[in-house]
Amino acid sequence: MIRNNFDVKTASRKLICPMLAAICLLVSVMGWTNEDSSDVQVQRFTYSWQFHNDSELSPRGGTSKGPVITKLSEVNPSWLELQKSGASNFEKDRMAILSMAGEYQASFDFIETIGFAENYSPQNPYQSWGTEYIFVVENRESFISLQHILVMTVQTPDGEMSKPMTMKHWRQDWSYEDSELNVYQGNNTWRMKQLPAKTVKGHWTQAVYQVDDSPRYEGFGRWKHYSGTSFWLSSETRRPVPRRETSVRRDYDYLLGTNRHTITPTGWTQEEDNLKVRIVEKQANSSPKIVVVAREAGLNRYERIVGFDFSPAREFWEKTSPFWGKVRAKWKNLLDQSAQYQLVGGAAGTSYLMSVLVEGDKISRNIVSDKNQDEFVEELFEQFVEAEND
Repeated sequence: MIRNNFDVKTASRKLICPMLAAICLLVSVMGWTNEDSSDVQVQRFTYSWQFHNDSELSPRGGTSKGPVITKLSEVNPSWLELQKSGASNFEKDRMAILSMAGEYQASFDFIETIGFAENYSPQNPYQSWGTEYIFVVENRESFISLQHILVMTVQTPDGEMSKPMTMKHWRQDWSYEDSELNVYQGNNTWRMKQLPAKTVKGHWTQAVYQVDDSPRYEGFGRWKHYSGTSFWLSSETRRPVPRRETSVRRDYDYLLGTNRHTITPTGWTQEEDNLKVRIVEKQANSSPKIVVVAREAGLNRYERIVGFDFSPAREFWEKTSPFWGKVRAKWKNLLDQSAQYQLVGGAAGTSYLMSVLVEGDKISRNIVSDKNQDEFVEELFEQFVEAEND
């Protein structure tokens, strides 16, 4: 069983340590400061708390430096294509989604702008960045899947650059006029919701998946195309507490927010408008009470770059994509057949996240698994996913 393979007491140190190192790097290194700009000493926010001089309000995140990055000097070719006349709105929708694939330097900025709790104290904003290759996993007429892969190289204490560390990041699936929405309920539980056909007519749903390919949230909206820009604004959705906050926050239970994706001359952006919500224990025969703790603004910029060595990402995906394809297929089957499901913990502190990432890491490093991949995926879901039907 999986619990035996991933029991903390019996797992091979040679096998687990590289994966733990990769996860630690994902958490810390993505807070790199800009690579070769000697004048960038202090990270800044346009939104700020001007009358709070507490030094702890400086942005949290890593302090490592990465390699020199060269931005694409000419205008993004995908953006230029969207400016041409003649294509239908549906064709432009597809062009906009596919334009998010490619080679990027990404920056991630989040800050709480409003606090609603009594005696609210501003929290540290968050900044990080990374270099990502975004693959087109599937491209069908009414469905497009994009997989983000991180390639991280950092400056070591002796001034040398580390070897690149490659890791699977998030995934976004786009479906046209999809009437089934996967809705987060809280407490690691999701439930399927049926939408009227007229509600989703002309709309695209964006389903966001975590680094372990488990669903995170899904929203729907319509792409709008103007001279100079194309953007998509999502419906309001609940989503789990993000990993950037799980280790530092315990005062809220989920985000309630919207996303806006915008195609730009240099790449694309993702803006987030989030409410941080706490669930209060419900009384008998009553619905749970919710308390809004704060509002958060987020801006993720994806800037096209050239000359960066993304060969580790291509090698990683070539080796591991068949395995992740099996995981995706299992999730699709579960979502198609289940009304509700919950992610649960395993024995001795094991989890779906660590189990599947360790298996993926073994495959990427050419370590032969002890079990057939199909069998592994079946046992993974048996142990960590509880599905229900109405």
